[in-house]
Amino acid sequence: MSIASDIAEMARNARRASAAVAACDSDRKNGVLLTLADLIAQESAALRQANDRDLSEARAAGMAGAMLERLTIGEKTIAAMTAGLREVAALPDPVGAVTRSWRRPNGLEVSRLRIPLGVIGMVYESRPNVTIDAAALCLKAGNAVLLRGGSEALNSNRELARLVHRALAASGLPEAAVQVVPVREREAVQALLAQEEYIDLIIPRGGEALIRFVVANSRIPVLKHYKGVCHVYVDEGADLAMAEALCFNSKVQRPGVCNAMETMLVHREAAAAFLPAMGRRFREAGVALRGCPDTCRLVPGSEPATDADWPAEYLDLVLAVRVVESMDQAIDHIAAYGSRHTEAIVTRDYGRARHFLRAVDASVVLVNASTRFNDGNQLGLGAEIGISTSKLHAFGPMGLEELTTTKFIVCGDGQIRQ
Repeated sequence: MSIASDIAEMARNARRASAAVAACDSDRKNGVLLTLADLIAQESAALRQANDRDLSEARAAGMAGAMLERLTIGEKTIAAMTAGLREVAALPDPVGAVTRSWRRPNGLEVSRLRIPLGVIGMVYESRPNVTIDAAALCLKAGNAVLLRGGSEALNSNRELARLVHRALAASGLPEAAVQVVPVREREAVQALLAQEEYIDLIIPRGGEALIRFVVANSRIPVLKHYKGVCHVYVDEGADLAMAEALCFNSKVQRPGVCNAMETMLVHREAAAAFLPAMGRRFREAGVALRGCPDTCRLVPGSEPATDADWPAEYLDLVLAVRVVESMDQAIDHIAAYGSRHTEAIVTRDYGRARHFLRAVDASVVLVNASTRFNDGNQLGLGAEIGISTSKLHAFGPMGLEELTTTKFIVCGDGQIRQ
């Protein structure tokens, strides 16, 4: 059989399985997640072996260090996956919740009931832990899911799928509720994006090129973010020790992810006191600075920034730095070059913080906190399936509720329309 026909069969099976998952009660869904957490811990050696095969192939192909880091399943990754599964199991089940109800003058009782979306298609790169995050969230929200990870993670994802299927079987649920596309060929992505009859939503997760490819080729609605060009703005009068700690964490703690700071904006009144020390700390951590003329003057060794630096998502130890005349200029810069992902301000002034929160258009806006907190787990969602920078139907980290929708339910006692 062809790849296209195989993918179509997987999609049909997922549609059938979605009905069983949608009808599942919370205890049964939670049982799958807890069983899976135990299996990942018990089978960690086999999982690491599969991941080692992926890493060996990726190194031979010349994969960059940041991407290798995303691909690696280490002890911390395994601990995070198991903890995330248990956290999702502990979260309230959104399915069946009545979000609002009201009574019409004619006596009709109208309500909105939260229901699963149906079948989710995921297309993503490198990170095998996304396989578990997506499976957990989709199952808990009552959905089936088709997972097409990157070809570089195929061995890891196959092993994870084997464990998911064991957990599903232990609860009597169909294996087709969670399926990993088992081939490397790009044709499989094209075939997946054509299954509008069976798949309700596509969520791509990865680099800008992948997401633009999915958007351009999908017949199915797509939730997306193209890139994470995240800013931290250090305001006039800010606590500079706090600003230094927040900016360093936002850039250096994990530079290869979408919520890492890519541009630092500094108010002119704070620049002379802040930038020299901040620049030294960045240089000691291996961060290359690309700055405006004021930055280059205050931080020797900075490279002059070009027009290409302001909209850049480096995903590396490279940072653009600009001195601005005012908070409004910082907001204008974010509007011109940001990606509606994550923006932060460091300030002591409550009124200025409120203005920044209202004026900046981003999925998460922070005051006196690192950009690295735009993460479903860190915000209390248990885990996330991705971060949406489009506003339909979700904006920001996508947890359980974002994988559901609502339907109207109407109860009457014989009313007819006049």
